[in-house]
Amino acid sequence: MALSICTMAVLNPLKQTDSIIMQDTDLAGPFVFCLAFGGSLMLAGKLQFGFIYGIGVVGCLAMYSLLNLMSVKGVSAGCVISVLGYCLLPMVILSFSAVVFSLQGLIGIVLTAVSVIWCSLSASKLFVSALSMDHQQPLVAYPCALVYGVFALLTVF
Repeated sequence: MALSICTMAVLNPLKQTDSIIMQDTDLAGPFVFCLAFGGSLMLAGKLQFGFIYGIGVVGCLAMYSLLNLMSVKGVSAGCVISVLGYCLLPMVILSFSAVVFSLQGLIGIVLTAVSVIWCSLSASKLFVSALSMDHQQPLVAYPCALVYGVFALLTVF
């Protein structure tokens, strides 16, 4: 999966994506986004690398299990890691904004909610298109929002 194609799919969650985008899983982009997320939290004075990777592993295992139960085709672990990692990009943007100003006010709550919705909408769209799960995006978006909500809690607090 090319970095620019998946990044553009995440940055524009309302655009329709091809199912072919998820055939070639790439783990370099998610690793870079996790490092950027941890680095931006470190700039804000929070050393959270262990939590980031721990929550990431637990979230990927849970989504892998859930998606294999829900879909007819089945999904590979690499695909789940790739999608959840690439869709971490809005959370990285949020964590870099936490370096500039506090996210514990009203503006921070709104930005955090928008980031969680953006991440979960992008991830569920990619999962639904890759697995041909027609009309099941809200069912996939909910657990994605839970995973990204924990990352948002790391960012805010």
